[in-house]
Amino acid sequence: MNNLTLNVYEGEVLALLGPSGCGKTTTLRLIAGFEQPDTGIIRVGDRIVAGPGRWVPPEQRGIGIVFQEYALFPHMSVADNVAFGLHRLPRAEREQRVREVLDLVGLGEYASRYPHELSGGQQQRVALARALAPQPVVVLLDEPFSNLDADLRQYMRHEVKRILREWGSTAIFVTHDQEEALSVGDRVAVLNAGRLEQVGTPEYVFHHPATRFVADFLGLADFLPARSTQDGLETEIGFVRQPVPGELGRALEVMIRPHDVRLRFAPEGRGLIVGRQFHGDCYVYAVQLPSGRIVHSEQDHTVDMPVGTRVDVLLDAGHTLTCFEGERAILCPQECELPALRVQHQTEPLAMPPVEMHAPR
Repeated sequence: MNNLTLNVYEGEVLALLGPSGCGKTTTLRLIAGFEQPDTGIIRVGDRIVAGPGRWVPPEQRGIGIVFQEYALFPHMSVADNVAFGLHRLPRAEREQRVREVLDLVGLGEYASRYPHELSGGQQQRVALARALAPQPVVVLLDEPFSNLDADLRQYMRHEVKRILREWGSTAIFVTHDQEEALSVGDRVAVLNAGRLEQVGTPEYVFHHPATRFVADFLGLADFLPARSTQDGLETEIGFVRQPVPGELGRALEVMIRPHDVRLRFAPEGRGLIVGRQFHGDCYVYAVQLPSGRIVHSEQDHTVDMPVGTRVDVLLDAGHTLTCFEGERAILCPQECELPALRVQHQTEPLAMPPVEMHAPR
């Protein structure tokens, strides 16, 4: 990791997003105590659990973990798996806690079954129940949906988020899937080669990426040359009326996504359909402009345009677009003031962060 500073606030789900090998799992292992940072500190709640002269072993950190492979004990029943970390509790209290968390994950009637008798989604919920049972300060989830098929994966995203909400858990959720990060996380932290590129709400990070890497990694993005004027931005496919900080007349690039681009049948249109992909509920068209540049447009599945069709191409974002000068974005001042502490499901002021990590190499 390279100069990583990350705060996770009480009651939020932070999605840690990035490509394979970027440092997501290493970050979780450092927080959990499976790895020791060379320098820096890791704080859980009001305790420093790793730092100069300080090392708290994993079992004493108050952290619950849901592994990618679930790591259930095959010779134990569901109830015994969930009770595994509760050996210090009196028997009656232990049994009550097991019933509570199994009811929470919707598996109360499966207490006597064994892991091999459960579906993949049920096994995942048992793993989550086991992680929640000791009432940890924070729950870590490492690619928890990667072994599930597409339909079950989508269902389990909603289920896991619901369970974490009802339990009031603070969680760090690792994924390389952009859709998962945007749908599950209250905030999204994007990692790239051990560096933290950006942290913010899903909406903000998606629409206002701080770097080209974030823009490209969070979804299909095109970059159009633009010239800043007093009234906005001039581009090849339309004028954008929005303020741009800095000197007028600069050569910039504006980031657009497929839903920002409208197409209209026009035999003499200046755009040419050169490719299309069918996604079930929509088509994504690749359109060549007079300059030779390609932009993409998302259209309803009823809009069927064969390759070779001439079209008019219109920029119609309906929101403030992000401009780039080189690899980094130029943001308007009012957009830079991201409400970093906002957690969508909370109405009360946030407490102090239960997980704080400063771990430069």
